[in-house]
Amino acid sequence: MARKNSKKRMTEDQEFQIMKLVLDKFLWLGFIVMGWGMYTSINDSSVLPGLWYMIAGAVLLFIFMIIIIKEYEVWR
Repeated sequence: MARKNSKKRMTEDQEFQIMKLVLDKFLWLGFIVMGWGMYTSINDSSVLPGLWYMIAGAVLLFIFMIIIIKEYEVWR
């Protein structure tokens, strides 16, 4: 016998916990890019290429933050 509504809905707390896990992964990605920029700027003779990586990592973090917040607001 099959049920029509066998899917369970998540609570707001469960949705928020999942959003935090996803956001954590994006934060790690941005941190890795910024860390690579720091490593590049320390090992190179010029600081500018590493600085560009660090700026790109910060922009990446900012874009991911906006996307996650917008998606979380749509779910509510």
